[in-house]
Amino acid sequence: MVDTLAGSTPQVALAKGVLIQVKQDLRRFRGAQDAVGRELYRDAFSWVESNDCAWPYSFLNVCEALGLQAEMLREELLAGTEGNWYTQSRRLAQKFSGSFRRSLASVILLRTSVANSRRASEPLSVH
Repeated sequence: MVDTLAGSTPQVALAKGVLIQVKQDLRRFRGAQDAVGRELYRDAFSWVESNDCAWPYSFLNVCEALGLQAEMLREELLAGTEGNWYTQSRRLAQKFSGSFRRSLASVILLRTSVANSRRASEPLSVH
């Protein structure tokens, strides 16, 4: 779909180029093992997934400039990405961060409780 679009202005040509690059990055770096490849994949994936309209070359604005249906193109570009390392690692990070926050909150509450009970059991000193 992206490869057959004709660019009539420099802005349309740039929008087409951005979309082609993202398509290549999503395919080329899908299973990347190195940090640079993973970052390129993550950037491309996040760009396609985003609903931001503020940036002139956001995914939604590029689709509009090229006369493409954003949701259909998004499905095409992200086809087969479910279950990839990025999605799995993001879910795993969310799971661990939630567990960590709960554990940290428990420790803080416990220390506060212990400190308060110590203060309550100390005799008042009158000077």
